[in-house]
Amino acid sequence: MRRLVLVALLLQCFSALADDAIVPVKKWTLLDQNDKAYTLDDDAQVLLVARSMSAAKLVNAAIEDSPAGYLEARHMIYVADIEKMPSLVKMVAVPAMRSAKYRILLDRDGRVASEYKGDRDSVQWLTLKGGAVVQEQRFTDGTALKQAIAQRPQP
Repeated sequence: MRRLVLVALLLQCFSALADDAIVPVKKWTLLDQNDKAYTLDDDAQVLLVARSMSAAKLVNAAIEDSPAGYLEARHMIYVADIEKMPSLVKMVAVPAMRSAKYRILLDRDGRVASEYKGDRDSVQWLTLKGGAVVQEQRFTDGTALKQAIAQRPQP
């Protein structure tokens, strides 16, 4: 009976450890709005993922008044999933994105954003450490997102 209890406790401990496990991130490369390639590396500390136009508007509202290099200085990367955007809209939207003062990595086929299992209604904030996701937050409020970004320390 003692052995059964011991085995049950060990299984429970291992299960708790697995729930808190660090999720490794696959290395990927995307083109930004200016067709410049970016490959995810260990320097990235936060990944912002927007899967819809409304989520992208939240990110834009949070950083549009910021100086060039604002996200990069905070080791933050912004990915916009434009897979579901209609082709005609892409033809207009992507060139319009070129005027942004910040880098927007365009996930044209949804292969990167889909790896992170987020929803289309919020901006997914993934904290990375050594190339692995260690924490996830979701933002549906532009002001809260702006404050969170501003509070990120600049190394």
